[in-house]
Amino acid sequence: MQIVPYKNNKLSKKEQVAMMFDNISQHYDFLNHFLSLGIDIRWRKKAIRLLKDYRPKRILDIATGTGDFAIEALKLNPDQVTGIDISEGMLDKGREKLKRMSLENKISLMYGDSENLQFEDNKFDAIIVAFGVRNFQNLYQGLSEMSRVLNSGGAVVILEFSKPQKFPFKQVYEFYFKNILPFIGKKISKDQSAYTYLPESVQAFPERNDFLTLLEKAGFIKTKCLPLTFGISSVYLAEKA
Repeated sequence: MQIVPYKNNKLSKKEQVAMMFDNISQHYDFLNHFLSLGIDIRWRKKAIRLLKDYRPKRILDIATGTGDFAIEALKLNPDQVTGIDISEGMLDKGREKLKRMSLENKISLMYGDSENLQFEDNKFDAIIVAFGVRNFQNLYQGLSEMSRVLNSGGAVVILEFSKPQKFPFKQVYEFYFKNILPFIGKKISKDQSAYTYLPESVQAFPERNDFLTLLEKAGFIKTKCLPLTFGISSVYLAEKA
């Protein structure tokens, strides 16, 4: 059974996820940084540094949201970063941010379906995704599409939440993630389901070795998983043969 944001809604997971992010787009950046105590910024920086040796010139940021990961990717000095997302609300906030930072000539944000990418084969040198793959309706299809549009020898970096394993951090994390985070998220975003869906989707996600197996099945090699901050999140690195 798929985990969806709005359990009594008959829309597909993809449609529900788009609606959810439209609903919380005005508060998304604030909540992201506030609820993670700013650690998410460091996670993005570390993930992007893993691509340094690849020197990518064309980068695709899938589930770009408001563009934070795409902006961080500019440190790799690419020619162009393309960000796609299924939420027009998030894209609008991202475009406002790029305009304020005068980055419209370096980053382009557009509507795009991660499971049916609108790009030709072998177009990008690197693909990045931050906290997006667990929202895919068909995870394997999304990973296969990444492989298709990535150049041979190119790399993918995926940042995603995971579950701490060790006592007592595991217990503290679970209490915060299942009780405090949804309460604050609901109060600020006014969406009753988005921050309940978050821990549920993390719980259901095939993390660590299970996710590496999926990456390999989708055509990637040299797969690695690097846990971050006691295992709260993980960064996955893989190459296309």
